[in-house]
Amino acid sequence: MSTDADLQQECEELRVKIETDKRKKADTTLVESAQSIQPLGRMKIRTRRTLRGHLAKVCALHWGEDSRLLISASQDGKLIVWDTYTTNKVNAIPLKSNWVMACCMSGNGSMAASGGLDNLVSVYSLKPREGNVALRRELPGHDGYISDCRFIDNNRILTSSGDHTCALWDIETGQQNTKFQGHTADVMGVTVSRDRNTFISAAIDKTARLWDIRDGVCRQVFTGHDEDINTVSYFPSQNAFVTGSDDRTVRLFDIRAGQELMSYAHEYISSACTSAEFSKSGRLIFAGYDDFNCNVWDVLKGERTGVLTGHDNRVSCLGVTDDGKAVATGSWDCYLKVWN
Repeated sequence: MSTDADLQQECEELRVKIETDKRKKADTTLVESAQSIQPLGRMKIRTRRTLRGHLAKVCALHWGEDSRLLISASQDGKLIVWDTYTTNKVNAIPLKSNWVMACCMSGNGSMAASGGLDNLVSVYSLKPREGNVALRRELPGHDGYISDCRFIDNNRILTSSGDHTCALWDIETGQQNTKFQGHTADVMGVTVSRDRNTFISAAIDKTARLWDIRDGVCRQVFTGHDEDINTVSYFPSQNAFVTGSDDRTVRLFDIRAGQELMSYAHEYISSACTSAEFSKSGRLIFAGYDDFNCNVWDVLKGERTGVLTGHDNRVSCLGVTDDGKAVATGSWDCYLKVWN
């Protein structure tokens, strides 16, 4: 009978064989394929709005589908919904715990959710009949902190946690419908496909995993990073995704090929990547770092084409609007900035 050690060795040998076969079939690189495409040149992106109101570190943000409303979470114990056109606060929601790490807004803007070190997902109704923001549901069940959350629709929400799992919840009943198990360390982020059938998770086990929401099965595992992966985001076509890591790189993975296409790094970048997201066209990657900057990468050329400077502390989160006209960054300096 095979021992655990024998099985682990066999799995490792199969993994190496698969990786070797992938490299043999990789007959070109993304940079070589894009040689005929003109480089973008230096991007000129400026701060258009600074959102002031939080009194402590901004830890998470998420755009509404209208590309106008923005929700942010801070360790001052508040969720704030902003009108980014006017910089006015639409809602300010006090939280039970200051140690918030994640927030999101539903597609129709009627709900918001947050989670953090209290291991609890809190869902709020932003447009109740009585006019005031109301706590709609608390979702206990994770055995670790809530690192990220995203609404699937108006009755389901997806969460990732420090307990090494992701979970799909029914908001109406408060029940956990599906637990996604496979990571061997804290899961730090998720990104959901447009058709809401799949999502990708990123974890400090240095892997990203593609999951089928319908049956809870992990379909693919992606490796390549040397340290913790902090963030993940789908490419606009949904055939690829980007990750950012403590290893100071941003990496592009192709789902169809099942492997890494490009690594984005610079000799003068010596800090971890905290957040990353594509532009609407997919030609650019915006990536936030611990060095207070947001770097802009040309996806096809692998070159840094701009730097967004202005924050005085770690850029902890960022997001691009659905219409592609603006990017928002949040920082430990307590401020959010809107750029275009």
